Amino acid sequence: MALLVCLFIASASLMAQQNEKKASLLYNPAASAETQIKDAVKLAKQTNRHVLLQVGGNWCIWCTRFHNMVAADAGLTALADSNYVVVLLNYSKENKNEKTLARLGYPQRFGFPVFVILDAKGNRIHTQNSAYLEEDKGYSRGKVETFFRQWSPKALDPATYQEKK
Repeated sequence: MALLVCLFIASASLMAQQNEKKASLLYNPAASAETQIKDAVKLAKQTNRHVLLQVGGNWCIWCTRFHNMVAADAGLTALADSNYVVVLLNYSKENKNEKTLARLGYPQRFGFPVFVILDAKGNRIHTQNSAYLEEDKGYSRGKVETFFRQWSPKALDPATYQEKK
């Protein structure tokens, strides 16, 4: 009986993970990373935002967890949308986007998802290892909010830090 219960629990856990992965196909393996970035940089420049590249793949449960957490939290969604043009940049066996990731300093070295922040000119200004944003079996809302705020255009604007006269 105990063996049967253990098998049931293991099976339920595996099914939950598979359902979490299948919940949505976030990444497009056929998309051109360079075109995605070029379009995002153009929009970022027009709207005074940065570009947030979320590099990962549909195979990555942590990529889905991050996306779902931000999408389910109106405050985080607003913070991301007001400060970043978000791009889901694919990394998978179908398309590793190796040339683009080499140009971005090999962010895949940190695992997935990994976040790359570009300014409105397309210059890489930060690469974030997502492990530092994790908490338990998900992400820390507070850490994600801090990350979004610390790399926002306002946070990097020297005028933000000038003394008011």
